[in-house]
Amino acid sequence: MLKRILIGLLVVLVLIQFIQPPKNSGRAQTATDITHVVPVPDTVMALLKIACYDCHSDSTRYPWYNHITPVNWWLKRHIDDGKRHCNYSHFAEGSYRRKIKRLEETAEQVDKHEMPISSYLWIHHDADLSDAQRKLIIEWANSSKDLVLRDSISKSLIQ
Repeated sequence: MLKRILIGLLVVLVLIQFIQPPKNSGRAQTATDITHVVPVPDTVMALLKIACYDCHSDSTRYPWYNHITPVNWWLKRHIDDGKRHCNYSHFAEGSYRRKIKRLEETAEQVDKHEMPISSYLWIHHDADLSDAQRKLIIEWANSSKDLVLRDSISKSLIQ
């Protein structure tokens, strides 16, 4: 009886490997990308791509274990949740208040070491930001908030 149960479980595990979630494999930089809203220095963009873009853009670098179900569904849920909170690929969409809020959240979560999340850092050691790298992202996000606000004020004055 135990042997049949184990064989049944093995068959189920093999069969579910054929059910793969859709991949987050769009282009990272599009017409709605954050780079079309605020200037992003190359040093900051490199850090965003290493530490943020896998979950907060339309372009994910998938690890080898993404081909294993149910791990791939867990990763998809993390990516979908990250994009729901902030998607740098669609940053230009929405109001100036939303853009400012996303930049504030970026600075705050990087400052509090809440991003990148610890489970991401288990495998992606290169995303473990130093204090200097964190400071660079925080200063960029804070100065970008001012640019977004000034841009929205100038647009409202023109209209």
